[in-house]
Amino acid sequence: MHLDPTSDDVNAYAYLTALVVPRAIAWIGTVDADGTGNLAPHSFFTVASADPPIVTFASIGRKDTLRNVLATGEFTVSVVSRPQLHDANGSSAAFAPEADEAVELGIATSPARLVRPPVVADSPASLECRLHSTVDLGSSVLVLGEVVGINVDERVMVDGHPSYDLLAPVARLGGEEWGLPGEVVTVARPKDPEDVARG
Repeated sequence: MHLDPTSDDVNAYAYLTALVVPRAIAWIGTVDADGTGNLAPHSFFTVASADPPIVTFASIGRKDTLRNVLATGEFTVSVVSRPQLHDANGSSAAFAPEADEAVELGIATSPARLVRPPVVADSPASLECRLHSTVDLGSSVLVLGEVVGINVDERVMVDGHPSYDLLAPVARLGGEEWGLPGEVVTVARPKDPEDVARG
């Protein structure tokens, strides 16, 4: 089947979120100009650059997270580990702009070191970011943030590297589906065409 994503009969969002999977979740912490917190999960999220270190997420519509980032120029990203799945999902509800989702849901937060927005206390890792730039994309806004601090719980480190098994990150899939941590395989990356495994 072939679909035209611009057709009124095709829900492009539903297809894209079902096909571009799994998607890492940015559990984004922000504060507004008065210091009121906001915590919301965003699954249109990835790394955009390593030097300088930049991550990016898309705000689908002009949500509280975007408003706060534009007002303060700062945000945090906490990894959503398996034990936090239901808290992260709960924080996606349409709370009033003046409500702090972390407070309303009893999610413990900790101060960040370099930016005002807090991080989720029980998250195994978090990023502290300052706004780099934004790109308007029709109904969405792409936010790029320079990572100015990386926080990792030492308990998820193995041989100097964060362990996927110990991070136990969950992911968003299509519809109301979530992906749970699964099997990890190690495959050596070929340096030259001759190194490529055949068959």
